[in-house]
Parts: sequence; C-alpha cells; structure tokens
Amino acid sequence: MWVKLLRTFLGLSAATWGAAVFGTFLSWKTAAATMEDFGAKPIAYDRMLDYWLRMASGAFALIGALYLLLMLQPRRYRDMIPWFGVFALVEGIVLLIHGLRLSLPAMPFYGDVAACIVGGVGILICWRGSKSVLYS
Repeated sequence: MWVKLLRTFLGLSAATWGAAVFGTFLSWKTAAATMEDFGAKPIAYDRMLDYWLRMASGAFALIGALYLLLMLQPRRYRDMIPWFGVFALVEGIVLLIHGLRLSLPAMPFYGDVAACIVGGVGILICWRGSKSVLYS
C-alpha cells in the first residue's frame, strides 16, 4: 500500500512539474495571454522574457520527468526519493513566503503551494512507510 501511495504522490508531482512543458512550445502571444489569465498584468514582448520563459519551462519539465522516473522505478531510485520530497517541500515554502510577501491572488498561488507542500510531505511519509519494501 505504501509503495502505491508513494507512486501516486510522485505521479502527481510529475504531472505538476511536467505541465510546464507546454510553455516551451507556446507562442509568446499565447503564453502571455495564459499568464494574464492567471492574474499577471499585460506583458509586452521582450526577447529576454521569451528566453527565460523557455528556460524555466524546460527546467520545470525536466524536473517533472525526474519525478516520473522515480514513480516508474521507485526501487531503483529509492535513495533519490527523499531528496525529491524535500525539494518539493522547500519549493513550497519558498513559494508560500514570496506569494504572501507579494500579496498574490489565491489562484494559482494556493494551488502551486499546495502541490509542492502536500506532494513533498506525501512523498516523505510514503517513502518512510515503504522503506521495508523498497530496500528488500
């Protein structure tokens, strides 16, 4: 049961981070409109912002791919799993601190924070519960 739950939390993290892959391929106009839908003010085109969008989207998608790898082969990568739980938890705390500091609106701020904190805590708890299976 613990391994199934662990895989569920790893899969949710893979989907959350991996969803950023779309930002790598969207046109700037579509990406800017999407950011506006999430509460950003209109963003004029800037080559560096376009580049940073692709860089961040690619990095987040690769992190999602790593969570997917952990989900698919938890025994093989069992020693990496707690690191990725801590990673998600720390990222959630960073988002919470700065989201509150910036007085961001609830959407998507709460969802991002919840995905990271719940995912990180879930991964850590389930990894601990499944250690006897993963290390046998």
